[in-house]
Amino acid sequence: MDCLSDAHNLMPKIMPVVKSVDFVSGDGGPGSVQQVNFVDGYQMKYVKNRLDFKDKENCVINYTAIESDSFGDRIDYIVSEVKFDAGSDGGSKCTIKTTVCPKGDVVLDDETLKAGKQGHMEQYKVVIAHLIQNPHLYA
Repeated sequence: MDCLSDAHNLMPKIMPVVKSVDFVSGDGGPGSVQQVNFVDGYQMKYVKNRLDFKDKENCVINYTAIESDSFGDRIDYIVSEVKFDAGSDGGSKCTIKTTVCPKGDVVLDDETLKAGKQGHMEQYKVVIAHLIQNPHLYA
């Protein structure tokens, strides 16, 4: 769970597409807003995420992507819940639930939703691989 709290430091170090992560407001607790800035040439320039809920004991974090240059007139916001559970092999299992909330009466096609989900999962795969390579980083 500490890796999620430390995302603003971790992401720019391990994800080549992330230029920086800056606090827009707050100190990392619920209600805080962070802006993830991406490198030039990436599919989006930035996304602002608001931390909604953090339960360190149960390894759950909920956040909402409240703004992005990639949302356009189609997406209002995206809500995500990330949960880590103990795996049967001694490792961890990561579950991510994401809800995309379109603007107004917009209907998002399956291709758009699939591409967004894939990009989201790729980010977490990088984090998980880094944690597997560095098991004592947040122990």
